[in-house]
Amino acid sequence: MIDLKLLRTDPDVVRDSQRSRGDDPAVVDEVLAADAANRAALKEFEVARAEQKAIGKDVARAQGEEKQALLARTKDLAARVKELQATADAASARAVELARSLGNIPEPGVPAGGEDDFAVLRHVGTPRDFAAEGIEVQDHLAIGEGLKAIDMERGAKVSGARFYFLTGIGARLELAVLNAAMDLAYRRGFSPMITPTLVRPDTMAGTGFLGKHAEEIYYLERDDLYLVGTSEVALAGYHADEILDLTDGPLRYAGWSACYRREAGSAGRDTRGIIRVHQFHKVEMFAYAHAEDAAAEHARFLSIEEEMLQALELPYRVIDTAAGDLGSSAARKFDCEAWLPSQERWMEVTSTSNCTTYQARRLNTRERAESGTLPVATINGTIGTTRWIVALLENHQQADGSVHVPEVLRPYLGGVEVLEPVR
Repeated sequence: MIDLKLLRTDPDVVRDSQRSRGDDPAVVDEVLAADAANRAALKEFEVARAEQKAIGKDVARAQGEEKQALLARTKDLAARVKELQATADAASARAVELARSLGNIPEPGVPAGGEDDFAVLRHVGTPRDFAAEGIEVQDHLAIGEGLKAIDMERGAKVSGARFYFLTGIGARLELAVLNAAMDLAYRRGFSPMITPTLVRPDTMAGTGFLGKHAEEIYYLERDDLYLVGTSEVALAGYHADEILDLTDGPLRYAGWSACYRREAGSAGRDTRGIIRVHQFHKVEMFAYAHAEDAAAEHARFLSIEEEMLQALELPYRVIDTAAGDLGSSAARKFDCEAWLPSQERWMEVTSTSNCTTYQARRLNTRERAESGTLPVATINGTIGTTRWIVALLENHQQADGSVHVPEVLRPYLGGVEVLEPVR
């Protein structure tokens, strides 16, 4: 949730934010009206409550008819106070509901526009010239089936479309990627976490995932629980309603979890293989930091993601996501996209978002300051996921159907340097 003080003092900043995201700026005026109604109702309640307390003292001193009149007035006031409290509570709930519908304010420099209006910050590595090598490019599914690593047919038989089995070397390869990611995060000061994959509605709402992309989330109505699409959700809720001590620097966690996404609205997009699937695994970095340190921590996250991509010997580019393509919680998001030889395009494999104080305000996560308590900032970023197998298989394929194994993964695969096809 954005800072309501900012909304009151400089609503044009929030209106501009709404426009840059492609959202309705008129919502700002609705929030302001609801906030004003809330404060007016609260003031009226407090005046009536103060009168009620004052009369209570007078009743104790009064006698006879005066006391009876005061008691009657006290009764009327009690009913009035109860009514005003209900009005104030309803106005407060309405103001919070509307304020929560506003997306975070993008950082200065974030590109304007929608999904296709990102800015390319840099390219790292050079895609292989397979034609010059005399190699007919295969996609990751064909390679994976040759290695007996991916079984889509039985995944669909068991669970339906967009489910799969990773078998044999495929399962080992995913574990290798995730273990390498977790080890890198650990070396960079993150505490490893195995996180819950079912969370309560207040946790899911607190992270900002129940906005316009709520249709992506699996909901278990009988249990009133949500399946997470990233361990970011559980990690954001980990310190909800707490006051943190950040005197020694950010609190950093690396969460390993299964992730679930409905992929609603993506019919026909990357439906072959394991690019867009309903279930996958992921290692997610997450940090709580001072608000003024959030941008620097965000840059640190990106550098760690790039370190992992370079260790996997993958050509990639870094993009600065446009405001209209940011999730509601993010003030800025950098994506790393690996080259996908079979489609000759870039494919997102990791992203990192600076959510500033947006999530912490919703989840009531604070730190102590001289002026009292202040909301902290939260930052998240992926460092390894199932989709990376796609980039690994395609970029490291050989003419005979084998796959080169980057050195960083070999210790996790028993020293194997080449994945051989199963004849």
